[in-house]
Amino acid sequence: MLEMVAVLARNEAIQLDSEKLADLYRQLGDNAAEDVVCRAMEELALRLAHTEKLHRGQDRQKMRKSARLIIAIAEQVGMELLARVAGDVTVCIDQRDEAALAAVLSRLVRIGERSLTEVWDLRDLSI
Repeated sequence: MLEMVAVLARNEAIQLDSEKLADLYRQLGDNAAEDVVCRAMEELALRLAHTEKLHRGQDRQKMRKSARLIIAIAEQVGMELLARVAGDVTVCIDQRDEAALAAVLSRLVRIGERSLTEVWDLRDLSI
């Protein structure tokens, strides 16, 4: 007997607050803002990988702290969806819901990677 398998599309729109980025550039100037954005992107990439590592090691306390740092950095550079999903990770940790945590963490990584790409693309358009 052949069973039908549904494949879920995991392609959701990335939400960037381009106005927040524009404000950052207006407030700091091009060079300083560029430095802030580059550092934020680098730190986000490291934090995403670190959060995954902590999940594999089952260190929920440090994982929660790492997710909170992702929220702070993402909000600084207008990555609203990334910040919201990182917040969802902390909720799953607080509720000790391991199944949901695994799913939301996977979503965090997907959104994180796509958000980083989106910011790079925005930066390329402004050059």
